[in-house]
Amino acid sequence: MLTISSLIYRIAGRTLLENASAQIPDGHRVGLVGRNGAGKSTLLGLILGELQPDGGSIERNRGSRIGIVAQEAPGGVETPLDVVLAADAERAALLAEADTAEDPDRIGEIHSRLLDIDAHAAPARAAQILAGLGFDESMQGRPMSSFSGGWRMRVALAAVLFAEPDLLLLDEPTNHLDLEATVWLDNYLRSYPHTLLLVSHDRQILNSAVDHILHLDQMTLTYYSGGYDDFERLRAEKIAQSQAMAAKQDERRKHLQSFVDRFRYKASKARQAQSRLKMIEKLAPVAVLRDSAALAFEFPAPAELSPPLLAFNHVSVGYETGKPILTGIDLRIDPDDRIALLGANGNGKSTFAKLVAGRLAPMTGEQHRSSKLRIGFFAQHQIEDMSPDGTPFSHMAELMRGARELEVRNRLGRFGFSADKAFVKVKDLSGGERARLNFALITHDAPPLLIFDEPTNHLDIDSREALAEAINDYSGAVILITHDWHLLELTADRLWLVADGRVKPFDGDLEDYRRYMLGPKSGPKRNDSAKKEKPPERPRGAEGRKQSEQLRRQARDAETTLNRIGTEKSKVELALLDPRLDSPKRTELMRQLAELAKSLEAAEAVWLAVAEKLD
Repeated sequence: MLTISSLIYRIAGRTLLENASAQIPDGHRVGLVGRNGAGKSTLLGLILGELQPDGGSIERNRGSRIGIVAQEAPGGVETPLDVVLAADAERAALLAEADTAEDPDRIGEIHSRLLDIDAHAAPARAAQILAGLGFDESMQGRPMSSFSGGWRMRVALAAVLFAEPDLLLLDEPTNHLDLEATVWLDNYLRSYPHTLLLVSHDRQILNSAVDHILHLDQMTLTYYSGGYDDFERLRAEKIAQSQAMAAKQDERRKHLQSFVDRFRYKASKARQAQSRLKMIEKLAPVAVLRDSAALAFEFPAPAELSPPLLAFNHVSVGYETGKPILTGIDLRIDPDDRIALLGANGNGKSTFAKLVAGRLAPMTGEQHRSSKLRIGFFAQHQIEDMSPDGTPFSHMAELMRGARELEVRNRLGRFGFSADKAFVKVKDLSGGERARLNFALITHDAPPLLIFDEPTNHLDIDSREALAEAINDYSGAVILITHDWHLLELTADRLWLVADGRVKPFDGDLEDYRRYMLGPKSGPKRNDSAKKEKPPERPRGAEGRKQSEQLRRQARDAETTLNRIGTEKSKVELALLDPRLDSPKRTELMRQLAELAKSLEAAEAVWLAVAEKLD
C-alpha cells in the first residue's frame, strides 16, 4: 500500500528525515510514534503530497484513495449528517447525476452502481458513526453553525471515517473527544477494513486498534509488529543488544590497542602490531540505540486532613440563570480518594468539578468542607490564559512571593524545567511544557485535593506515564476527567457516572463501563446491585496503587525473561540439528538445552505467580 524509500526532508536547516525507509502492506493498521518534534506530522504531510521531500520517494498503490481529517468542518446551514454523507464523493455525484440524467441506459448504470456501493444504507451508517462520536438524533439535524470548533472537528472525523479511504491518516484524533467517543473510536478502528496510519499518544488505542508500530527516531523509521507494549519491549531489547555489541567491540579494540602499545616499536613484533592497527581501523562503529531520558515530576505532599474533605447532602448545582444542571448529589470525598468522572461531554462533569472546587455554589442542599481544604484545579483554559511573554520562573515566582530564586527554580525542576527552560517565554514553550508548568502552578501550595480536567491533551506518552506516577505517589485526593483510558486504569480507584442530571457511583469497573458504552445490553445497569454481584474493590490509597504498578512491572520483566530464554533455547535446538557436530560439542549443547529448559520452567512459574497476583 505505502512504500517509503530513502526519504530525506530538511526544514530551516534542520534534518527531520535522513534516508528513512519503511513499507506498509495493504490492510495493516499502524501506529506512528516518536517523541514530540521528531517529525510525525511532517511525515503525514509528505505522504499526502502537501510537502516535497529533499530526497527519496513515497509510493502508494495506483488509484488508491487517501483520507485525512479536514482541518476545519464547514459551519453553514448544512447539518452534520449532510456533511458526512457528502464525504462519499462517488455516491454524492451519482445521486446528483440521477436527478438530471435522461438516457435510460445511463440511468440504469447509475442505479446499478448505487446498488453496488450500498448507497441506500449510507444515511444509517453515517448516523451510526455520528452517534458513536457523541451526536444524538437532534444534534445530527442541527446546522453546523450552531456547533463549537471541537464538535465540528468531530464531524470532520466522522466524514473521513464514513468515506473509508484505502489509506486513512489520523493525526491525534482523540484530542477533541471525550472518553466515551474515544472508546467508540478505539472499537471502530479495530475493524477498519483498509490501511490505517495513526499518530497518537493514547496508549490504549496504540495497544488495541493497531497491529504494527512505525517508530520515527533519530531521523529514521523502524517497523515493529504488535501494539505499543510490544514495541516498548522489542525496543528495549534492541537497545540492550546494541549496547552489548558496542561494549564487546570496545573491549576488542582495547585488547588490540594494548598489543600495539606494547610491541609496535619491537622489531620482531612490528609487523604483527601493524596488522592489529589495520584491524582496529576496520572495526566499524556500532550504532548504539539510546532511549529518551525518563521524564518525572512530583506533586508536593499535602498536610493530612481528617475525612471527609468534602461532603454533599441533597445538593443541586447550575449556573446563575436557568434550572440546575445536576441534582440530588449525595457524595463525599476522602483524603486518599482517586475518583474518575465518567459520562459524555455536556452531561455536567465540568460543572460538578467546579462545584467541588468551590467555583460554583450549591443552588439547594448542603455541603460540608474541611476548614483547611485547598484545591488545585487543572483546566485547559488556564494554559491559554498564561502570560505569553512571561516565563515559567516569573509565573512561579508570582505565586511563591518572598521565596528565594533557588527555591523557585527547585520547584520548577520537579516538573522537568531545567535552568535554561525556566526562563523561556511561555509563547515559545511546547504544549506539553505548558501543561507541565500548569501542573507546577496548581500544586505550588501542596493542596490536599487535585482536580484534573483533560490534563493529557498536550502530553506525549512519556509525559502521560510521568503524570500517572505522580498521581500515584501523591498522598492527597484526586478527581480526574480524561479521555485517556490508560491513565484511568493506572490511577482511578472509584468511578462516578455523571448522566441524566445526577452524579452517582458506577456499579462496575472500567471494562464494565466500556461494555456499557458500546452496548447497553451487555453492560451493567446503573445501581442494579441486586442483580449483579459487586466486583472486588481495587487497592485503595497510594500504597495499593504502587503495589499494582510494581506487579505490572514484574509481569513485563517476567515476560521479557521468558522471551529471552525461549529464543536461546530455540537457537540451541537449531544448532543440535547440524549433522557436522562432533560428540563433545553435541554433549555441551545438550547440557545447555537441559539448563535452559529448567530456567524456562522457573521463569514460567514466576510469570504465572505474578500474573495471578495481578489478576
